[in-house]
Amino acid sequence: MNLKRRCTAAAAVLAVAGAGLLGVQATAEATQHARPKADKCPTPTVSAGWYGKNKARIQRMVDQYGRCGEGRGGAKPVAIFDWDNTVIKNDIGDATIFWLLRNGKIRTPERGDWHTTSRYLSDTAAKALTKACPATRTTLPTHRDTACADEILSVYSEGTTTSGKAAFAGFDHRRMEPQYAWLAQLTRGWSTRQVKQFAAAARKENLAAPVGAEQQVGSHRVTGWVRYYDQQRDLIRTLKKAGFAVHVVSASPEPVAEVWGRAVGVDARHTLGIRNVTAHGKLTAHLKGCGTVRDGDDSMITYIDGKRCWINKEILGVRGAAAEKVQPAAKRQVFAAGDSDTDVSFLRDATALRLVLNRNKNELMCRAYENGDGRWLVNPMFIEPKGRKADPYPCASTGYTERDGGQGPVRRGDGSVIPDQRDTVYGTPTASSGS
Repeated sequence: MNLKRRCTAAAAVLAVAGAGLLGVQATAEATQHARPKADKCPTPTVSAGWYGKNKARIQRMVDQYGRCGEGRGGAKPVAIFDWDNTVIKNDIGDATIFWLLRNGKIRTPERGDWHTTSRYLSDTAAKALTKACPATRTTLPTHRDTACADEILSVYSEGTTTSGKAAFAGFDHRRMEPQYAWLAQLTRGWSTRQVKQFAAAARKENLAAPVGAEQQVGSHRVTGWVRYYDQQRDLIRTLKKAGFAVHVVSASPEPVAEVWGRAVGVDARHTLGIRNVTAHGKLTAHLKGCGTVRDGDDSMITYIDGKRCWINKEILGVRGAAAEKVQPAAKRQVFAAGDSDTDVSFLRDATALRLVLNRNKNELMCRAYENGDGRWLVNPMFIEPKGRKADPYPCASTGYTERDGGQGPVRRGDGSVIPDQRDTVYGTPTASSGS
């Protein structure tokens, strides 16, 4: 049984710099967030699914950093959650593009030129899309044109054409995932309100479908269901009640993330995603920039180091080139949660705890299992957790993705290499039926 606890007086701790984007990564808790507590701090009520002492450690963080009384001054401690497969099971970007394809809501590219949809689209992919999707009308009839739907689906889902040729090239792999960005770019020509309507329709379908359901897109069967994690909804509620400023940062389009975030109590002001440049009330195929990246340059999204930049800019208020750098520990998020390598940078920036849902992602699991500063928490996924990974994570050889897409060793802040890590926190792959 969970009991509410009396909050203890907070103690200041030393903030120490380590390594991050430019060789700086704090490994101690930020001191200014800790403060004397009122009598009661909230407690998460959902106990099922938490591994080991993870829930208890999160509670201690709430007790230490939470603003648990009325009228307490000072800045709120910040908690940041990734969205897809962190707060929910499955992917809202996938759910949205599947809905767009099934309902014929993708517009023909400007001048019929698919290169206008992404600066990184290869000539081979542009030609394949042009062939499969003739520009004969304003929107593409992907709800009945199987060849067109299949080509778009392959480029988005696999990063290749249906013939297996690379669809994207020339991007910084630590700041951009062009497949993710392409979904936002394919919403060109619609208003933000319309995209939210599409996302809401997809959400309704995916929540109503049974766990494990599939749907038909083109000639393919694809995932057709999504569920909120009860544990994460409960944790977000607890953190908000304790006075944390809770934010969601997603590599899905921001209007889509806003639609899904409302059900866990995260409003639009606290939601970050891929942002399109708008013109005349409509979304364009160009993207907003961060740091040294200007609007319309389309080279940085909320992805790995790009996620750090957007968090620094929009949540922590850092402007210009400084947003691309790790901030002093006292100014950063206290808590962060994620599930994938796309979350590595903003997770490392968290000063108190970093919750990782284990999806067998190499760099993330190397850092989480090595746990150099003792602040990483690893938990199996709450729905359909992965079983144990048979082989160790290749931390010492190929666990890290370089900016050019090459692979190398995962390094600590001092440059030393993290040794291979074995998978020790996993679950029994069974489904659950959250809603």
